[in-house]
Parts: sequence; C-alpha cells; structure tokens
Amino acid sequence: MVIYIYGEDTFRSRQYLQEQVERFKQTRDPQGYNVVFLDAQKVETGKITSEILATPFLAEKRMVIIENILSISDKDFLQELIERVKNNKIPESNIVIFWQGEKLGKVKEVKDLHGILSKEKYSKEHSLLVGAQLTSFITNEIKIRNAHISITALNYLAQNVAGDMWFLNSLLDQLAAYTKEKEIGLNDVNLFLEEKVDDNVFNMVEAIVSGNKKQAFKLVTEQRRLGEDDFKLFGLIVWQFRILLQLSSIFDEQKNISSEDAAKQLGLHPFVVKKNIFLIKKYSKKQLINIYEQLLKVDFRAKTGQADLGLMLDLLIRSI
Repeated sequence: MVIYIYGEDTFRSRQYLQEQVERFKQTRDPQGYNVVFLDAQKVETGKITSEILATPFLAEKRMVIIENILSISDKDFLQELIERVKNNKIPESNIVIFWQGEKLGKVKEVKDLHGILSKEKYSKEHSLLVGAQLTSFITNEIKIRNAHISITALNYLAQNVAGDMWFLNSLLDQLAAYTKEKEIGLNDVNLFLEEKVDDNVFNMVEAIVSGNKKQAFKLVTEQRRLGEDDFKLFGLIVWQFRILLQLSSIFDEQKNISSEDAAKQLGLHPFVVKKNIFLIKKYSKKQLINIYEQLLKVDFRAKTGQADLGLMLDLLIRSI
C-alpha cells in the first residue's frame, strides 16, 4: 500500500501522518518495531530501497515513512521508484507513506513521481485553509482546548494567521492558557498577535520576483479578500522592492558588510534586512531594477488616471 501526504499546510499534513502512524501501532505494532522513519534528504537512496523491500519483524505488516522524497535530485533512483510504484512492485506486507513538506525538486522525475503518487487511492493533499474553512478549524481547536472565543476575536485571528498553521497552533495554546475559563476576546488576541501584513507582502514580493505567478496571484487575491486597498497594497510592494534595491546596491559595493551594519546604514530594522538577504542573493540587481521600473510606470499611470491600478498590478504579475 502506498500513501501520499502532501500540501502547503504542513501542520495538518503532519498531524494526519501522526494519526496514520498511531493507528498502525495500535492495531498492528504496539511496540513500534515495524515503524521506520527516513528523511530522503539525509539518507542514502540504497537505504530507502532496502527499507521499502524489507520484511516485517515478527508481524504481518510494517510501515515505512519516507519524508521529502520529492526534494532530492537523484534521477536514476527517482525513475526506479516511479517504476516500482507504477507497476505495484512494493511488497503487500509494507505500507509506504510518502510525506512531502519541503518544496519540490526541479528535475523531471520529481514531477512525474508527484503525478503518479497524487493519483494513488490513499493520496491526501492538505491545502492552506482560508475563509470559512479556517474559522471552522479554529473553532474546533478552541473546543478541543476547552476554551471559548468571541466572533470578533475569531475573525481577527483568522485574518492574521492565514497560511501559518504552526504559529496558529502555538497561539491557541497560549490564548487558552491565558484566558483559562473566560471567553477569548479581541484584546486577548492582540496581546499575543502582531498583524502579519509585512510577512504576507514579503511572501508576495518573493513570488513576484521569482516569477511564481500562481502564488503571487493567490497572495494578492487573499489580501484583497481581507479588505486591503489596491493603492495601499501597491505602495507596500513598491516599498519592499525599494528595500531590495537598496540592499542589493550596498552588498554589491561592500562585499563583506554584515547584515547588522547594512541595517544601520540604511536605517532599517535588522530583522527586515535578514528577511530580505536571501532574495537579493538569489536574484540579480538587473532583474530587481527592471521590476522596480515597471512598478514606477504603473504608479504614474494609476495616479494620472490612465488605467485601473488593480488591473495593471495583475498584468504586471502575469508579465514577469
């Protein structure tokens, strides 16, 4: 049997994985002798193959959990695994779970294997929860913790933690412990939660710079759904790109400068610099300048009433 667990929501996918493991232990393997965890990014491919083919130890079944198999680039091994899954050449005594939490690799075999695994009978995707699904999830988690939350606090919480379920889980634990038997109100949430607009904008800019149109459109749409004005959203994007250009210039001119010193020279918070460093290392200054110039043209046309800002922003994302 092959089980494929994947999706952007690694918190819920990890929960689902643990449920499968616990159920197997309870019904098949109380001592855990036949449950094996392997990280494909850390172990040799030969070890993975041997565990997939190994026989159970004093039991009828064994479970092999292989994490992040779609993040490696060993084409020969991936092709071998594709053939094994496609032709059902995994022993019936073994339950093999592929759990994917990291970004997919870029080799063709990764795409092929993902396509095959996602069509398996026991494939389970965990997409990020939004809207009513997210509020429903929070409500249920609050009940599990024997706590109560006001509608206002619930909606505010959902708006500001979308996409970060690990953080949400920790936050709910803190809120339940803090309020005890009292209802969780908006003031309580504000004590523990800072609005995550900056993170959302950063992720959006990363998607735009990298040419990930699907993710960029998704993040822009989500911000609009949450009530963000296009002019405010556009202004934050321009500001973010201005920072990237400033950092790119200073690191070009001063090769050995530390992030702390760069922050001081530019008058930025060190955290802002550290968040953006990997972007300026990953993308050329020429590429950043090109996008920034396009943004300035969009800004001019919007302010002079030549075109709709929202439409131009969408077209810009599509063209990059």
